Amino acid sequence: MKNIVTPLDPNAVRALQTGDMALLSGRIYTARDAAHQKMADLIREGKEPPFPFQGEAVFYAGPCPAPPGKVIGSVGPTTSGRMDVYAPLLIACGLKIMIGKGQRSQPVKDAIIENGGIYFAAIGGAAALIAQCVKSSEIVAFEELGTEAIRRLIVENLPLVVAIDARGRDIYEHN
Repeated sequence: MKNIVTPLDPNAVRALQTGDMALLSGRIYTARDAAHQKMADLIREGKEPPFPFQGEAVFYAGPCPAPPGKVIGSVGPTTSGRMDVYAPLLIACGLKIMIGKGQRSQPVKDAIIENGGIYFAAIGGAAALIAQCVKSSEIVAFEELGTEAIRRLIVENLPLVVAIDARGRDIYEHN
């Protein structure tokens, strides 16, 4: 098990290999389909995205509202393939780390290889467990999207598996 902390530097990203188990701590951002579209639109318009991408992590999740006394409600990964239309652009602009579940398209894998990124798989069906790793949550952009707004989370020991490493090796391919 590797302990890693965001923001990750490029050497730390390259050191991770497909199949590695990791406990991630630090800052991550949630973003789903609608937020990805808005970020891509901003970039195409020559504007800055709502947070800096360099060394940062995007978690494909839309958290449930926080119950009384809790930082966040259940927060589990959503299917990553829905972000594949936007991901290569965001990766080319500096995004290095994506967290979700399921397979990725070849253009996303190519962008990961070309830009030295990484894709982590989170444990699907464990949203309540993942919520226990979240120490703080704050909306940073697109509040009008409700649960799909971009949030900055501080996490501690979020369990992940390297699904696609910086060399493009893919845990979902059975060769």
